Amino acid sequence: MLTGFGDTLASLAILVVFGAVIGKLMVDSGAASQIAQTLIAKLGVRWVKVSLVICGLVFGLAMFYEVAFIVLAPLIIAVAHEARMPFMKLAIPAVAATTTAHSLFVPQPGPVALVDAYNADTGMTYIYGIPIAIVTIAVTGWVLPRFLGNLDYATAAEEVPVEERPSFFVSLLTPLIPVIIMVGATIANIWLVEGTTSHDIVNFVGSSEVAITIAMLAAFFLFGTRQKRDFGWVMERFEDAVKAIATVVLIIGAGGALKQVIIDTGIGDFIGSLMTGVDANPYLMAWLITVLIRLATGQGVVSAMTASGIIAAAIMDPSTGQLAGGVDPALLVLATAAGSNTFTHVNDAAFWLFKGYFGLSVKDTLKTWGLFQLCNSLVGLGMVLLLSLFVG
Repeated sequence: MLTGFGDTLASLAILVVFGAVIGKLMVDSGAASQIAQTLIAKLGVRWVKVSLVICGLVFGLAMFYEVAFIVLAPLIIAVAHEARMPFMKLAIPAVAATTTAHSLFVPQPGPVALVDAYNADTGMTYIYGIPIAIVTIAVTGWVLPRFLGNLDYATAAEEVPVEERPSFFVSLLTPLIPVIIMVGATIANIWLVEGTTSHDIVNFVGSSEVAITIAMLAAFFLFGTRQKRDFGWVMERFEDAVKAIATVVLIIGAGGALKQVIIDTGIGDFIGSLMTGVDANPYLMAWLITVLIRLATGQGVVSAMTASGIIAAAIMDPSTGQLAGGVDPALLVLATAAGSNTFTHVNDAAFWLFKGYFGLSVKDTLKTWGLFQLCNSLVGLGMVLLLSLFVG
């Protein structure tokens, strides 16, 4: 329990808390409203959902999931307030886009591990994954909300006078600082030699924890003191953000403790072993094993990596490292990834982030977050099975 609680908060606490501070400063400085009003003025209400989906895709590809969510969430609320529409109608497609990109595509840790486990080609994974992502987001973002009933959750936002807001460029650039730093570090690593001082410095600065710390310090200046607000105003927002997110942080730690208990007792491996003797479609089997482990652990990356070991052992020739005939490694990666992106509940940190940030009840979180995750996973599996009819 101590290992699970500590390891989970060691990797997430800084990201969640500092991300919440950036979000609070964006909202209270008027930066989120500035972005929202500019998007609506330039694109119109009709295309705002599309622009947020694109933002969600970019964030999901480039950032740690919790960072991407916390950067995206205040934009969703601000845009919904300016467009005078229920924020959940924007939150579902935008967060679904973030989740899909994060679970399907390299360089995120889950897909990277799956590509390695199945000896898949990264390029083919992208070629198959892009149409899967498009269809998944279209169904989850535009079709599913029509069947969810009332989504008219209230939004509240205080108007900040236009002259006191940061510019659109500053408002948009500041939350993107972690993206720019981390993507820049990834690109720099193409030329840098591992073990050199320059490599160590770039990867230190490019780590998610340092990148978001830099972004928070930039937000202190750009959203606070640069706008002629004293540092006391900045620290009040810092304290408010920490208070608001504290319960979520503790729940995330508790979820990590539960996850570790499940892993150390072998429950995840036991669930997977029940399926290895079943004669079934390999893509469906990979998806189902991953789903069961994800439901047990609440961790997408853990479920993907655990399932990949089980699946590889069942259908891979250990002497050649090749999968059984007729099984496409790239499609197997995407089937497993779809399984890791399924219905989640109270042992998932992202569940509590979604609930806490948008102020929902557990029931409404299951109705919205839970169902769009399930829809994402099922549509992803369906697309993999469809593609398998043509390519393997």
